[in-house]
Amino acid sequence: MSQVKEKDTVKVHYTGKLASTGQVFDSSLEREPIEFTLGEGTIIPGFETGVLNMKESEKKTIEIPKEEAYGEVRKDLFQQVGKDQLPEEIKPEVGMGLVSQNPDGTERQLRVAEVNDDHIVVDANHPLAGHDLSFELELVEIKS
Repeated sequence: MSQVKEKDTVKVHYTGKLASTGQVFDSSLEREPIEFTLGEGTIIPGFETGVLNMKESEKKTIEIPKEEAYGEVRKDLFQQVGKDQLPEEIKPEVGMGLVSQNPDGTERQLRVAEVNDDHIVVDANHPLAGHDLSFELELVEIKS
């Protein structure tokens, strides 16, 4: 039976959890498995490493340190924004998601980290930055 190697395209079912609490943050079990090609950098490095050498139908649990996931929380990705710069209909609350448009037209996901009288603080870190992760994996298919 073949094993996953670099450059293979694979389909994987997963359940992702915060390693510290076991809280599930995402799962593919109620939808199609994720499909990706190893070595293309489309998924976090620790996930890709965890899939290497798996066989079809194999199941395993992997632990991914934050350095191989979404990294540390970066202070430089917090920014103060005046409430007068927000659309009138937005009533900011801590934890609320916002989208900002970059000068090149691309969009950036933000999270409201703090609400003050005249300004808010937004956080552009990935929501899973700063967390070690755990994934339950099942290799569905190797499409090499």
